[in-house]
Amino acid sequence: MAKVNKIDKKIDKKNVEKEESSSEIVRKFKQNPVLYTGSILILVLVIITFLGGDLFSGLLSPSGGDLTFGYYDKAPISWVPGNMFAQYQEQLVRYYQSQGIDVNDIRASADIWRQAYELTVVHTAVLQVMKRSKYTVPEKTVDREVARLPHFQENGRFSAALYNQMPESSRHTLWRQVQEDLTKMMYFGDFYGLLMPSAEADFIGMMASQMRTFEVVFFKVDNYPEAEYQAYARENADLFRSIHLSKITVNTNEREAKRILDSIKNGTTTFEDAARAQSQDALADRGGDMGSSYSFELEAEIPNSADREAVLNLRRGEMSDVIRAGDRWVFFRVEDELKPPNFEDFAVMDRVRAYLRNFDRGRMEDWAIAQARDFIGEAQLSGLDEALSSRNMEKHSIGPLPINYAGVDLFTPLESFAVTELDLQDLQFMSRNENFWRTAFSTPLETFSEPLVQGNNVLVLIPIEQINAEETLGKDIASIYESYWVNLVAEQSMPYYFLSNERMDDRFWEVYFQYFLP
Repeated sequence: MAKVNKIDKKIDKKNVEKEESSSEIVRKFKQNPVLYTGSILILVLVIITFLGGDLFSGLLSPSGGDLTFGYYDKAPISWVPGNMFAQYQEQLVRYYQSQGIDVNDIRASADIWRQAYELTVVHTAVLQVMKRSKYTVPEKTVDREVARLPHFQENGRFSAALYNQMPESSRHTLWRQVQEDLTKMMYFGDFYGLLMPSAEADFIGMMASQMRTFEVVFFKVDNYPEAEYQAYARENADLFRSIHLSKITVNTNEREAKRILDSIKNGTTTFEDAARAQSQDALADRGGDMGSSYSFELEAEIPNSADREAVLNLRRGEMSDVIRAGDRWVFFRVEDELKPPNFEDFAVMDRVRAYLRNFDRGRMEDWAIAQARDFIGEAQLSGLDEALSSRNMEKHSIGPLPINYAGVDLFTPLESFAVTELDLQDLQFMSRNENFWRTAFSTPLETFSEPLVQGNNVLVLIPIEQINAEETLGKDIASIYESYWVNLVAEQSMPYYFLSNERMDDRFWEVYFQYFLP
């Protein structure tokens, strides 16, 4: 799959524009509800719409041949001139061109082919599901729909002459496509027609009934002071002792490791030669030389603490016994004996900082929480602005915001607010954190919240206002949720469901790069 790097990235799934607020969704839905609900059926009706044009128009293809990009339930997902895959691809080409996009651009081309492929996967999978259910559209129903196609209309009525003018093979292909399309319509009609409890939609609508505005103060965990790093280093000095070791690794069995160790001890071979010839790790070519290691780094090399201390206490030139390390057997030789850490050395302190950030970050968070508590205490005595001024800090505003866990686009998402202290990733993390929402909406108005750890920050929230949305907003959201949003999410999830199904054999990128980017 390294060839994927030949384009900027793999094609995005269906691009869906997210609304930035619930009011915007309501406004657009009210302007054109037919457009909104009708989009759900595009996947089903697209072929009938297309049939108004030239069914057998020329299509882009590297060679005009049969390209099979995968299989669903053993049914091939193939591009053949004029078939469903080819028609989806042609429609996407026309759409991209209408948007002024160069369809010969390498990324745009990959995007078009992948989208057409995913639509064809859904098409094929639905037909296979219906086939397994033994459902067949009655022939009379298909005949009636074929007769209504614009190909055979003259003065608003079916024309037998136009029908007979089309070659029989083309009529047969057209008839089969209409049959498949009606089969899909039956599937999607049932799929999107599932009943939803009215209480569910009402509950969703009520989620926007109360919105809060907050002032927020941030305490950066990574502002942990140098004095605290130094204190941590002194308290945990044993972790930062250093020793220079070499090792030999054997993956077969303990007996073999002991045989190699004995051959070195009795002078049959040198440590370096044995490492190069018989060690089974990445250090073999270096004669087993590990370089200098901190004692904490040896925890992965030597999981047993007693074995680890035994190695650390060896003298220069001494070798350890054979030690079990997971499914391997190792032994070590000391090149330079254990040294105490020098915390005046910048390189040593840099490792202390990295260790603390990666393995004992809770201590840094506790420090930031303590800073936040001190701030709250001062702000309660002298006021928020005075406490901010004394620390040269700023407050930030967020809201009005409803409870919107994970940024559902029916409501105003947390991610829509620009906060200089936070990037989008921080906001997304907060949006998906239950504790954030619990704290934000349970803290009384004009009261400081408990310090809240969120990623690289400790937050203090001050809810300053709570408003009740208009009742009509909740009803509008409930209506959109029930008539549009649930179906939209289901539609967006469908390609992923079928593509990740155990019946799917996806070979798209392998075939695409073979034919288009050799």
